[in-house]
Amino acid sequence: QVQLVESGGGLVQAGGSLRLSCAASGSIFSINYRGWFRQAPGKQREMVAVVGRGGATSYTDSVKGRFTISSDNAGSTIYLQMNSLKPEDTAVYYCRYTTFGERTYWGQGTQVTVAS
Repeated sequence: QVQLVESGGGLVQAGGSLRLSCAASGSIFSINYRGWFRQAPGKQREMVAVVGRGGATSYTDSVKGRFTISSDNAGSTIYLQMNSLKPEDTAVYYCRYTTFGERTYWGQGTQVTVAS
């Protein structure tokens, strides 16, 4: 079992920055890759950024150059540094950890609101 706790959301003006954190506990040795997803009102949840166990990263096109996913050395905590935020980035952000056995765990979600 893996437990995930997110923090760092909030309200920010367009052009501002926020940093999200997702701390994992439990069987983190089983984690293969970790990522951030978001869901805006009336829209489907979408992948924002993922990082593999070896450190390879991938981003959705709309955040490339603005968002950066990273992790601590232990691999138990991931971060999402969000710069140059836009109103269309407004959503609930979720972290997701996936094990080698393809079992997924989700954080509770944190609201990010970008005011124009």
